[in-house]
Amino acid sequence: MEESQFALLHEMPREALNVEEPKQMTFPFCYEPHQLVRLAAREVMAEVARHAEWQNEIEEGKMLGVLVVEGGRFLAAFSGTLCGRSTLPYFVPPVFDLHGTYFEEEERRISAMPMGEERIARSQALQQWLFEQFSFLNARGEECPLLDIFNPKVPPSGAGECCAPKLLQYAYKHGLRPLCMGEFWMGRSPRGEVREEGHFYPSCQHKCKPILTWMMQGLDVEPNPLMKDYDRVMKQLRIVHEDRYFVVVDKPSGMLSVPGKDNLPSLLDIMRERYPEAEGPMIVHRLDMETSGLMVVALTDEAYHTLQRQFVEHTIRKRYTALLEHPMTVGEKGTIDLLICPNPYDRPRQIVNEEYGRRSITHYEVVRNEDGHARIHLWPDTGRTHQLRLHMAAKEGLGNPIVGDRLYGNAGERLMLFADVLGFQHPVSGESLEFSV
Repeated sequence: MEESQFALLHEMPREALNVEEPKQMTFPFCYEPHQLVRLAAREVMAEVARHAEWQNEIEEGKMLGVLVVEGGRFLAAFSGTLCGRSTLPYFVPPVFDLHGTYFEEEERRISAMPMGEERIARSQALQQWLFEQFSFLNARGEECPLLDIFNPKVPPSGAGECCAPKLLQYAYKHGLRPLCMGEFWMGRSPRGEVREEGHFYPSCQHKCKPILTWMMQGLDVEPNPLMKDYDRVMKQLRIVHEDRYFVVVDKPSGMLSVPGKDNLPSLLDIMRERYPEAEGPMIVHRLDMETSGLMVVALTDEAYHTLQRQFVEHTIRKRYTALLEHPMTVGEKGTIDLLICPNPYDRPRQIVNEEYGRRSITHYEVVRNEDGHARIHLWPDTGRTHQLRLHMAAKEGLGNPIVGDRLYGNAGERLMLFADVLGFQHPVSGESLEFSV
């Protein structure tokens, strides 16, 4: 039976009366949760705590979400299923409910079949049938099938079953105006991943980005906070050292090392413009967009290959300084050695994985505590993507995320990770050099 318009609308707590509504809708792939979202999430956590029958699955780990709508109310959702059900009181229904459909009957038949080509073909046909049942609205009232949203690619399994698409679909169907939203984790972190109880996380790139990009058309959405101040970020780039063979720069947080899909100017673009006679690839190594600090840029092809060889042979001396969310014992030191790899379902996040991971090594020492945060020095032996961020946040590492880490901790004004020391042999003279900022 179709839910009435207000059946799943919940009243915001009294504190919300004193909170100003956001001027723009949340940009779901990088955001600091609005206070209204935090208040709504608190209400959802309290509701979950009242249901003993949900606790075992919640303790295993579950993503939940809230959407605050005009009129002082909010909607709630859970990802996938909860206690084997896709529809439960208090939460919005799925975009398409599999319960009691052809899908369940056919899935049982396929499960009883022996392994072979027929079983594979039937399974693929069933997945195609399921994709055909999903269709999504946007804020303009337009509707688009899931297959068209991902065309020409095949949608990933589970597409459309996350919190954000469920919330927006219900809001659009019932004429509700979205104000802000957020997705947060409850329970234990999945094996190898970094998920903290009560922390908010961006919507996934793999399944949700194409769907939400469609669904949010017609809404006034916040600009990506990593992009909106890019002109200011560009002016913060500083040259630390310059000679005819290379330059050392202090890259600001928020600047891309190399061109990305958003077509924003990168460090490489700036260097090519500043040094038009430079030869070769120039960018010898990279820092994450959100990480600031020292990078060496080659101006000749010979210098590029010589410097790159030093990185490959691990003779480069690098030190990072980070501010962590929680205090630690001053003077504590050690080594983190983990096998890590990209999460294939949620790039660019990385995970700890003993089967597919590559070895990553970081040495650390706690320098001091300040305002409830540990200041720590980090010396990476390897240069895996997000290595330091994952090593700090993962329970297999320090279990203490870097302040401002939107992927592995809590979003903030910026990621508090800085490459402050860089040492190497001069690519021509062989002189030992060290730079610090």
